[in-house]
Amino acid sequence: MMRSLYISVVPRVARPVVALCAARRAAATKYMPFQLEDPMCFQEQLTPEERDIQKVAHDYCQRQLLPRIVQANREETVDTAIFKELGGLGLLGATIDGYGCSGVSNVANGLISVEVKRVDSAYRSAWSVQSSLVMHPIYAFGSEAQKAAFLPRLASGELIGCFGLTEPSAGSDPAGMRTRARRVDGGYVLNGEKMWITSAPLADVAVVWAREVGGSEPVRGFLVERGFKGFETPAIKGKLSLRASCTGAIQLTDCFVPDANVLSGVTGLKGPLECLSSARLGIAWGMIGAAEACFDAARAYTLQRRQFDRPLAANQLVQLKLADMLSDITYMQQASLRAARLKDEGKLSHEVISILKRRQCGQALHIARTARDMLGGNGITEEYHVMRHVCNLETTNTYEGTSDVHGLILGRAITGISAF
Repeated sequence: MMRSLYISVVPRVARPVVALCAARRAAATKYMPFQLEDPMCFQEQLTPEERDIQKVAHDYCQRQLLPRIVQANREETVDTAIFKELGGLGLLGATIDGYGCSGVSNVANGLISVEVKRVDSAYRSAWSVQSSLVMHPIYAFGSEAQKAAFLPRLASGELIGCFGLTEPSAGSDPAGMRTRARRVDGGYVLNGEKMWITSAPLADVAVVWAREVGGSEPVRGFLVERGFKGFETPAIKGKLSLRASCTGAIQLTDCFVPDANVLSGVTGLKGPLECLSSARLGIAWGMIGAAEACFDAARAYTLQRRQFDRPLAANQLVQLKLADMLSDITYMQQASLRAARLKDEGKLSHEVISILKRRQCGQALHIARTARDMLGGNGITEEYHVMRHVCNLETTNTYEGTSDVHGLILGRAITGISAF
């Protein structure tokens, strides 16, 4: 009686809303069967072009990269032909417009990251450095002459680049940079050392960041080319992670860089930090690929492996672990997709990237460790790939900002107080 009385006094203008809500509720009662491969219809949220790019990247990575990775990881070798293969497909510097680049969306670029990292983090690191940390700063801060000279050859894989920011005594603290650039006639003379630089021993050109001597010492970017006197890039050997990626140092000893090779479009730490933000979004996307690879391996193994006359997957603990993995991966997909859409719309903040980078690196590492445990002794063998992902993800959890540092970035945004 009271409900009828209430409805009778609802203004006439509200009745269409009531009808619309009733129609929505009727539609909401219709459920689809659970889709294991795509629980939240991630694929439906992609454009046809994005799905096409995803397929190109997936097919190449599974057919060309996966067969090479075990030996490359075992022997700590890099096949430089991979750069030209990626370039031939338009997968290097893919978000850049012109200069031989594809000009795809940030979502499409994220999907490329997923597929490369599904095979191995070392390959994804090399792809990311070339695209986000070398090509992006040239495109964003370089002169037209620099763009024309470098970007087409970097996009094709003819040239290999590296990014020199981290130093032996300045990792999480780029403001503590000690590499110096002294102004001289016609250019600058650089002195200093960079450490843990992906692709450095292979690089034809290095984007190096250094403090200009004198005045306030603003940070500047320099394009240091192979063959410049005083430019050395010794390799770092004996890594137990990212072994299929070539890592080294950059040593600059009275290295002259002409004015034509100075990135004149930016000064200060804004330049390198903007490059890192672009790369960190790609890292967050890539975590999905590594996590999915480990989840698929754990699911297949526990369904096939029998203990006590039944599959391992029949045990509650195994099913709970698989459920946790799938839940995390599904959330990672949606968070990455939304962040990339925001970037395409010019609405993405550095702090949101920190949320994704720290959270998804941690989730992927946990999934990989759990999968290794579920495979028992087989989990440490090359055949199942999982242990390699575990070792790699230990590093991706550290580089381009540790979980703790990104937590402090968020803490500053939350409180307005810098703790570092």
